[in-house]
Amino acid sequence: MPINQHNSSPQKRLANLMAARLAPDADKEAIDKRIWDSFGETWCVMFTDLSGFSRGTEKFGIIHFMQIIFESERLVLPIIDDFDGLLVKSEGDSLLVLFKRPEKAILCCKKIHEVLHEYNKTKSEEEQILFCVGLGYGDILNIGYADVFGAEVNAASKLGEDTANAWEILVTENVKNEVENEAKDLGFSFKKIDVVPPGAKGAYKVEI
Repeated sequence: MPINQHNSSPQKRLANLMAARLAPDADKEAIDKRIWDSFGETWCVMFTDLSGFSRGTEKFGIIHFMQIIFESERLVLPIIDDFDGLLVKSEGDSLLVLFKRPEKAILCCKKIHEVLHEYNKTKSEEEQILFCVGLGYGDILNIGYADVFGAEVNAASKLGEDTANAWEILVTENVKNEVENEAKDLGFSFKKIDVVPPGAKGAYKVEI
């Protein structure tokens, strides 16, 4: 059987388990354990966003901002690769990326900021790339590197896409707790913010 028709593909397996979970007599606890055994992993989740994208699209037109997206990915994706990040998907002006270690994700963000600040020096205000990031860390469901689910995924999305302003790196408490012992040596610190995204115990701004 060709590999793309195999019943054990991640998406097919999850679909079968979810269908079984919907049965009237389903042992949901046992099925949930099978789902976590199949897909549960520990990752740092990065959501990126371009500040002011929606408002700017109305003013300058969608083609202009397709160019901004193209340029941002051209500059950012090689840096993510250098820091061993794995791109899960790109949606509009947002990227969803996985890192095994949260400190690498933060250092990746630092490098991205350096590159984009330098890039923006030669650009008009409407052509500048204004980057913001949300990071979460913990147990998630990784469905074949095509999509991810979990409380820290949701929290990172909220921080990166809805809360962070341009150049801000916002992280969940899990991220801060995981790396704070080595943060000083790596050149950054954490400042608590008032926003607590659903699924997280707290949130912090990374100060570099």
